[in-house]
Amino acid sequence: MDQHRPAPRPTLGIAMIGYAFMGAAHSQGWRNAHRFFDLPARPELAVICGRTESATREAADRMGWADWTTDWRTVLDRDDVDVVDICTPGDTHAEIALAALEAGKHVLCEKPLANTVAEAEKMTTAAQAAQERGVLSAVGFNYRRTPALAHARRLVEEGFVGEVRHIRAHYLQDWIVDPDFPLVWRLQKDRAGSGALGDIGAHVVDLAQFITGQQLTSVAGHLTRFVERRPLASTASGLSGSGGTETGEVTVDDAAVFFARTDGGALATFEATRFATGRKNAMRLEVNGSRGSVSFDFESMNELHVYDATAPARDAGFRRLLVTEPDHPYTAAWWPPGHGLGYEHTFVHEIADFVRDVATGTPPTPSFADGLQVQRVLEAVERSSDADSAWTSV
Repeated sequence: MDQHRPAPRPTLGIAMIGYAFMGAAHSQGWRNAHRFFDLPARPELAVICGRTESATREAADRMGWADWTTDWRTVLDRDDVDVVDICTPGDTHAEIALAALEAGKHVLCEKPLANTVAEAEKMTTAAQAAQERGVLSAVGFNYRRTPALAHARRLVEEGFVGEVRHIRAHYLQDWIVDPDFPLVWRLQKDRAGSGALGDIGAHVVDLAQFITGQQLTSVAGHLTRFVERRPLASTASGLSGSGGTETGEVTVDDAAVFFARTDGGALATFEATRFATGRKNAMRLEVNGSRGSVSFDFESMNELHVYDATAPARDAGFRRLLVTEPDHPYTAAWWPPGHGLGYEHTFVHEIADFVRDVATGTPPTPSFADGLQVQRVLEAVERSSDADSAWTSV
């Protein structure tokens, strides 16, 4: 045996449920986290699960999973599975997470935590009970792991902005502007829970609370739908049996806007839309305080703009920080300063933090309780919209 070779790290067997967009992003994280971060355990991509046999087999081969299955329940009995990673539509989150926790598997669940507050409450109660048995869980708000946003949180914690007065958050996309875009599952309330509000609005709600350390306590909002019916995915090309295109009802919001108050007295404004023509993934957040401000735009994800109100007027102005230095969050594991990171790195960071926490028995964040808080905000916005945008408690 080579006396100079370090002892092998313990492994952490992963089962991932789902193989599409989020499945690919999570697979990237599981494959690479231990290659760039010094982790106490090495993830092993044990098994991937999907509904369709041929597609699941192909995904396993393409993304580096050792095995595949079309029945997620079978992974709960496997001795080589320690973690269940849930990357499926929201209507399945609760059932899978509850069963996995009961089986003694650690759980990473994509956001939003569930489709309803009631489901999220059950999941949180189960997660808290499981934690007492050493079984840990987290919800996957990956944008928290953007180095610039993690640095923004640190600045706010250190008092750089002073008393938080304003939070301004937007998430703008345009991928369903075309009314002929098909009726995919994200446009169906029974599958997705909500539309732009839960799909992308959940991210900025979480970030607003994460960066400021304050929770939203009341909201006044409005949801709207611009396209009421869309072609069914199977007939979107016009190849239905009758020679026309069959349509189905869109049952989620296309856009959401709302005001909010925090438990720290700040006033917040939020916008989430998938109809912002020309905006592909414009997630923006700004915090204004008594001593300064921080401002972020994900389309320039390696940058953070800061304003120091205590500086002399002659020197005042927003400064651009390039968040790629070794003492910025996460960046020391990667490239030399100035060599930027991308969207996929947020998942590597998320996985690295989760593996480290599970291996050391540290409760991961964001927790299911954090996910429940976001779910309560989303539900309050829906209630407010139904009540003519009246102020509604979270």
